[in-house]
Amino acid sequence: MSKILVLTGSVRKHGNTDTLAEAFAEGAKKHHEVEILSVADLNVNPCIGCNSCFERENHACFQDDDMSAIYEKLKETDILIIASPVYFYGVSAQIKAVIDRFHTPMRNEFSIKKLGLILVGAASLPNLFDSIIVQYRMAIDFFHLEDAGMVLARNAKDKGDVLKTDAVIEARGFGERI
Repeated sequence: MSKILVLTGSVRKHGNTDTLAEAFAEGAKKHHEVEILSVADLNVNPCIGCNSCFERENHACFQDDDMSAIYEKLKETDILIIASPVYFYGVSAQIKAVIDRFHTPMRNEFSIKKLGLILVGAASLPNLFDSIIVQYRMAIDFFHLEDAGMVLARNAKDKGDVLKTDAVIEARGFGERI
């Protein structure tokens, strides 16, 4: 049994991203311990690139915010799933702030072995997710992680739109297979 942490980056409560994250968790809970954490509910400041974490005791960031709690969870997480709406061909600002804060020597203490991705976009463009997938694959390479898989949902603008597609079934299946 692995520990899975799903970080959701949508500010829209019970929206499409949350729906897919919950479907994933429902499938994954059959074999794993799963926690969903909405980073939109937390106070995580963006990284300012000062690199003081490389010099500070325990590599702590000088910013006293909720990222320290996320770091602690990542030290015990085997599989990390990033779930985000697509905002102008990128992940949400809330999830991006968390990702940027992985720029710390503390990342060497993370126990993550696999990384997965759940994305929800309003458009139907064939290349809607391309720029995010490039960043995702680069992160996998950098951290030497296994690609756990992806669910990519298009045409989901309004709350509940993912319920009109196969995305919920895909997300649940993704969780079951992981």
